Amino acid sequence: MSLADADYETLDVEVGERAERVATVTISRPDARNALNATVRSELKDAVSAAEEDPAVRVLVLTGDDEGGAFVAGADVTEFGDRDQFEQRRVSRRPRVYEMVAEATLPVVARINGHALGGGCELAQACDVRIAKADAKLGQPEINLGLIPGGGGTQRLADLVGEGQALKLILSGELLDAEEAADVGLVEEVHDEDAFDERVYDFAETVAAKSPIALELAKEAVRSGSRMGRREGLDYEAELFTSLFDTADLQGGLDAFFEGREPEFRGE
Repeated sequence: MSLADADYETLDVEVGERAERVATVTISRPDARNALNATVRSELKDAVSAAEEDPAVRVLVLTGDDEGGAFVAGADVTEFGDRDQFEQRRVSRRPRVYEMVAEATLPVVARINGHALGGGCELAQACDVRIAKADAKLGQPEINLGLIPGGGGTQRLADLVGEGQALKLILSGELLDAEEAADVGLVEEVHDEDAFDERVYDFAETVAAKSPIALELAKEAVRSGSRMGRREGLDYEAELFTSLFDTADLQGGLDAFFEGREPEFRGE
């Protein structure tokens, strides 16, 4: 089954409607500001897996329902009330949605169309590239509930913005507007409403035109390098680089280069 054929309770799915080979998965719980509950988490994991297996999809865009005024306003805290630590450990078993997104074989772009708070900010951090609307706000306000980030925020946020900035946000619960988030490296780009979607999908379409094999290995090299020493990371990069010499995509890319035309990558 293709991703376009999937039927979800809390997600809307489009494939190729806004850009060729680009799928958009929209979290649609507008009455709850697109908060992450158990159903959303389960369906998102299924959608990411379906996108990886769908040959019509080379880039995945994650976003929130515009009607909800948020990318994801956080975890659905109404589910927290009756849990003890043992129940929370059970529901937090891996693979969680954050790891599914971060470890996806295809590029994932966060279309941050509104507030991305708590678990929503962590979901954005798990994506590969974050493009924010100018009126968005981002942050980790869990400390205000007597909690800490539990979806990877203490790790991925520090990787993106540095330990000092991460602690500043996590310990205070303060929110950043989109421009401030760009200044510290939490998002890559900020655009006003008129240019926002055009930029998201121009970027996604540009990426989707590349070799899917090269895209996967580029992600693998960067992500793995952050967990290795520099020497090991360079060795692994060289190994992945040389492995691409056995692909038809490389030969096709070289032929296109020498012939002065755009390549047609087939993922082979």
